Amino acid sequence: MTSAFSDAFLRMAEPHAAWGMRQIEEFNEFLPIGPWTVNLDERRYRQSGRELRISVLGSFDTAEASWLWGWANPGFGKLPVVAAAEALRVFGQQHEVPEFSEELVDLSGFADPRYAAEMLAFGAMGVLRADGYIGVQANETGRLYMVPDDPQVPVAGPDPIALPRLLMSGSQFFNRSAFEVAAGYFHHFHLPWRQEGGTMYADLPGGATATVQFDQQGRIGAVSMGAISKESLGDRASG
Repeated sequence: MTSAFSDAFLRMAEPHAAWGMRQIEEFNEFLPIGPWTVNLDERRYRQSGRELRISVLGSFDTAEASWLWGWANPGFGKLPVVAAAEALRVFGQQHEVPEFSEELVDLSGFADPRYAAEMLAFGAMGVLRADGYIGVQANETGRLYMVPDDPQVPVAGPDPIALPRLLMSGSQFFNRSAFEVAAGYFHHFHLPWRQEGGTMYADLPGGATATVQFDQQGRIGAVSMGAISKESLGDRASG
């Protein structure tokens, strides 16, 4: 039993926190809350009048506070519906992330196991670079988690207006490295960025530059926008 995620999991998941939050917002607008049905054999999920192709991540047992990956569920075997979970298993083995490579993840040591399950699903979404994730109550004690695998899902782009909020919220989600959250956001959107001491500069669409300042504890102190200055940015490193 553990009360925290491994550093390996946090290190792999955290760079995806800020862009993942923006993508979740986009996905939730596309798929509003409503009645749902799922056909796992056909990989079809239907909710609020929309039908999506999905892949199963895993299931969370609310009574036992444990997460079982889809690839380890004997009911699924090697069915195509667990392709996303299988990809995470391979990733977890390659990068020594126990949360992805072990069949069962014990979340009972967390203060809020249900929230820990959401964190695990969100981290999986980020590593997979999926366009969202879905969590539904499948039975009295079981929640089923899936990711969309469908081109009709809209993909969020870089949002300068929302950037300060996303970086702040993203840095607090896993609460490990605010720098990795910011760098991960710029890297995901292929935005040139560089670091000078405790400040990060990034080139944004539309002719602006973002300035992210970190305090002595490595937390984000301020995020500001300004016009791009080639003199101030100089030779930029791409994230």
